[in-house]
Amino acid sequence: MQQLQIHPSGPTFSRIIAGAWRWNSIPANTIDLLIQTALDEGITTFDHADIYGDYSNEKTFGEAVARQPQLASKMQLVTKCGIKLTSSKKPEHRVKHYDSSKEHIIRSAETSLSLLHTDHIDLLLIHRPDPLMDVEEVAAAFSQLKKDGKVLHFGVSNFTTYQFDLLQSALPFPLVTNQVELSLFCTSPLFDGTIEQLYRHKASAMAWSPLGGGRTFIAEDETSRRIREKVNEFSAKYNNATTTQFFISWLLKHPSKIFPVIGTSKPERLREAASAIDLKLDTQDWYEMLKAVRGKDVD
Repeated sequence: MQQLQIHPSGPTFSRIIAGAWRWNSIPANTIDLLIQTALDEGITTFDHADIYGDYSNEKTFGEAVARQPQLASKMQLVTKCGIKLTSSKKPEHRVKHYDSSKEHIIRSAETSLSLLHTDHIDLLLIHRPDPLMDVEEVAAAFSQLKKDGKVLHFGVSNFTTYQFDLLQSALPFPLVTNQVELSLFCTSPLFDGTIEQLYRHKASAMAWSPLGGGRTFIAEDETSRRIREKVNEFSAKYNNATTTQFFISWLLKHPSKIFPVIGTSKPERLREAASAIDLKLDTQDWYEMLKAVRGKDVD
């Protein structure tokens, strides 16, 4: 598994990242197995958010780390904050909303540190752009967390290029990533300037839902059928590669070095995803897969 810097001033992550957002409904021994499987495959980076699992996933992951404290030094932790869900655990939340205040960012990061059983977070992201975001407050929160050694690096998630630039303008250090929805079924970041902006800043995107939410495996729409046909056509050429491996390899080919975040609760799917690192798509095959989704050639 490749280990790459996500930004020249940023952390070194495994090229494929394990997303823990689906880990809220599985037993503790399966979480232990998922963590160990990921590490065995060289997937050392784990993606979280304070809200995942109705505010429970960081706690269950942290308990797994506490059961195997020798693993903590082998992993990098990413988490997010800024969304406030309505939940029985948060009766003060009358409506789903965003909070990018200095107070909330610092409190959320400190809570994540405690729940994850760690003394630092490698990367903290603002989960969604907040229309009420005061960039000076966000910058103050980030600067304080960095000064205190509680968070090493910062980024955003689901930001437009304008929102990214606005927040970056208030910071004395770089935002190292923008985690966005990106897959063969969601290619807009490749064409709306999102990836180019990051590339210009020497930052890499983190791609959430890199398999398109599993649409290829279950949907019967024309686009999904075309993709399945194309994968079947290519499979023998690429040593019987699977649909999962093709989707991940399609992202890995981009020169900006995209980091796919694999959200699975099945150890075998982690192993399958990890093996995609060795699949090198031919350029014309990359465009054939894009054509299968679009239903036409590029202009």
